[in-house]
Order: sequence, then structure tokens, then C-alpha cells
Amino acid sequence: MPRLIYIMGPSGCGKDSLMAEARLRLPAEAPVVFAHRYITRPADAGGENHVALNRAEFQLRRTRGLFALHWDSHGFSYGIGREIDIWMEAGLSVVVNGSRAALPSALGAYPALLPVLVEVTEEVLRERLNARGRENAAEMEKRLARARMAVTETPALVRFDNSGPLADRGQVLASLILEIALDGTDS
Repeated sequence: MPRLIYIMGPSGCGKDSLMAEARLRLPAEAPVVFAHRYITRPADAGGENHVALNRAEFQLRRTRGLFALHWDSHGFSYGIGREIDIWMEAGLSVVVNGSRAALPSALGAYPALLPVLVEVTEEVLRERLNARGRENAAEMEKRLARARMAVTETPALVRFDNSGPLADRGQVLASLILEIALDGTDS
């Protein structure tokens, strides 16, 4: 049965890099697709490959029901398009970059989703935030404080330690994704 695999974690924990690495390590025939996000952030802002929308475009899509999931965070709006429903109906598991705060609404919409919480120590998180250079000192402290927010606990929650080398952690995530995608198939 196709699943929605909901990757989440604090800013700077390495979700984008980890997901990109896992994507590279999945076999081409794996019944898995990675959804892009629609974000009210410039396309050249760095980080993930996303579809940049201005606020009016985002609001139009939201009011017309074109997002399967949407939320606001760090002054931006984020959406996952309804195309994920078509992909799952076609037998594909879908990996999305989600939000910890939006997990309850995502579970409401997709009760069978697999939540994966990417975690690193505060020391590693501070180093990564500092290295990416997107935030000033005050913004970095806000992100570190937000990193401590509690996550909705569910029996299916997978806690994923992303403290090790990217290649190793990407392979472990790819293996997890493949296991979930192949669960219940004839492959």
C-alpha cells in the first residue's frame, strides 16, 4: 500500500541534504517519488528545490484547494500540492518535507502517513545553522529555541538521528523509505 512519508525536523537539522542523498540512493525502479514544496520564498534562496510563489499566488492556490497540506513557518507559507494524491493512487509512496507543527493536520488528512523526525544534538544544529549563514545571531537563537518544540507523538513516529556522515545517513533513510514503499507490494 502506498504511504505518505512525512520527513520533519528543526531548521538546520539537514532534512534537505538528507532527503537529496536518500533520493540518489534509491533504485530507479523504486515505487517512490519526492514531492516538491510550494513556498513564498524566492527560488534562489538556497536549500531545497522548490516552486517559488508570491503571497497572492499561494493564497489563490490555497483557496482553490490545490494544496493537500499547507502551513506557515518562519514568515513563509508552505504547501504540498494535491498531485501527491494522484501519485499515491498510482501506487507510489510519496516523500514530503513537512513541518512538526503541521503534523496533527497532516495526520488528520493522511492517517496512515509515516512521520519521520530528523534529529541532531543542539551542538550539531548550532554548527549547521552557523555554517549555512542564512540567519543572524538573534534569528539563530530563535531557531534553536524552536528546535526544542515537542512533536505530536504517534505510535508510528520514527526518530531519525542525522548526526553522522551524510552518505551513511542518506543510505539509512533510503533503506527505510524503500522498506515502507515495498511493504504490502508484490515486489
